[in-house]
Amino acid sequence: MRIVITPDSFKGSLSSIKAADAIEAGIRKVFAGAEILKVPMADGGEGTVEAMVQATGGSIVAVDVMGPLGNPVPSFYGLLGDGRTAVIEMAAASGLPLVPVEKRNPLDTTTYGTGELIRHALGNGCNRLMIGIGGSATNDGGLGMAQALGVRFFGKDGSLLGIGGKQLERIHRIDMTGLDPAVSRTEILVACDVTNPLCGEQGAAYVFGPQKGATPEMVERLDLGLDNLSKVIREQLGKDIRDLPGAGAAGGLGGGLVAFLGARLEKGIQIVIKASGLEEKIMNADLVITGEGKTDEQTVYGKVPYGIAQVAKQYAVPVVCLSGALAEGSEKLYDHGITALFSIINKNMSLEEAMANTYVLVESASENIARLFAAAHSIKNRG
Repeated sequence: MRIVITPDSFKGSLSSIKAADAIEAGIRKVFAGAEILKVPMADGGEGTVEAMVQATGGSIVAVDVMGPLGNPVPSFYGLLGDGRTAVIEMAAASGLPLVPVEKRNPLDTTTYGTGELIRHALGNGCNRLMIGIGGSATNDGGLGMAQALGVRFFGKDGSLLGIGGKQLERIHRIDMTGLDPAVSRTEILVACDVTNPLCGEQGAAYVFGPQKGATPEMVERLDLGLDNLSKVIREQLGKDIRDLPGAGAAGGLGGGLVAFLGARLEKGIQIVIKASGLEEKIMNADLVITGEGKTDEQTVYGKVPYGIAQVAKQYAVPVVCLSGALAEGSEKLYDHGITALFSIINKNMSLEEAMANTYVLVESASENIARLFAAAHSIKNRG
């Protein structure tokens, strides 16, 4: 019997790796001799580097970079087992948790550190990059990222511009001649699961700016700045990113990666599935078990269980989704390849109690799933 275990993290409780370990422990109580393949999964957000490194036998590369406020911060990226692919979480260099609440101001924050991670990976011989852009503290349109890779921005008076979202409104000329030449030889995939355009009421500043500390006045200024950036890019680089779906992700970093580095925006789960070789592991499996912290109607819009189910249904392999909580709308997954949904909660308990005991609860629920699967096989064989 072959069982593939491929959960997302149970955020705040278990990493995807620990969740996979807990599921395996439960299954082994029933199928001690089963062939179990563990492929910890992520959708491009927090935990993607750890999951991908684990899945491919890669390594973590530690790098000190410029944080979102311009100060040095310790950061990292993942080097996958093929030795040529780097996985970068922009939040590890330019993320909101790196900025104290009282200092959150997207006029000042920069993606420069994310650019430094990219530059280091290129210098490390990587010619394929996977970049997750969730959790940003920034709204600079990828300005800082590009600056770290050698792009220069000038104001109308010819002055060289500095870092931060406040510079967007001043951009008059873009000089691409200093861009790291390795970029042109590199495939860059961006895990982007939002469709917001760069500017306007659904754009980066209006939708995401307030959670990064932007006041209404700042939001308006940043939106005008991103609009200016898009016009200069269109006129001087020949790329129209203003209304590109996903360009507004991470304060416009999605659009900046497309414009300055020629990146391609894709659903995060699709990128991770391809890189991990998951399809080859699932095609001959008898059962797939996935999971996440909370399953609801949003899961069908590209979260891990949905992505796993899309692969498994091509090969008629049953998929069980194990979740910390099953919310309204989770049943919609039955129409998208999920065979069964289970919650790990086995009695009345508080959220705090559940989060403190997630490993044990996942293990117990997995044992019950395995027992049910064994019973189903027994019935089938008797029939």
